[in-house]
Amino acid sequence: QVQLVESGGGLVQAGGSLRLSCAASGRTFSSYAMGWFRQAPGKEREFVAAISWSGGSTYYVDSVKGRFTISRDNAKNTVYLQMNSLKPEDTAVYYCAADFGFLSWEEYEYDYWGQGTQVTVSS
Repeated sequence: QVQLVESGGGLVQAGGSLRLSCAASGRTFSSYAMGWFRQAPGKEREFVAAISWSGGSTYYVDSVKGRFTISRDNAKNTVYLQMNSLKPEDTAVYYCAADFGFLSWEEYEYDYWGQGTQVTVSS
């Protein structure tokens, strides 16, 4: 089993920044890829970013490229999502997830999920 706990969400003005963290416990953190997804009110959950087990490969949805950065610290069992130049359309509940594969943008590939953290961007 893997437990994932997100933190770092909150209310920020458009153009601001937030850094989300996802702390993992359970099976060896460095064994799996990690991803961030988000779900806005009334919308389906969507992929945001993913990082391989080593941190050497990353992938982003087009809408966040150049603004968001995913990273991980395997010594701290933590994955991060640095979000800059935030827009009101980034408002959503953000979830981290663990994937025992290489790296994926497909929700069904992920084995474990956190409870989510709310990010609200005001205009």
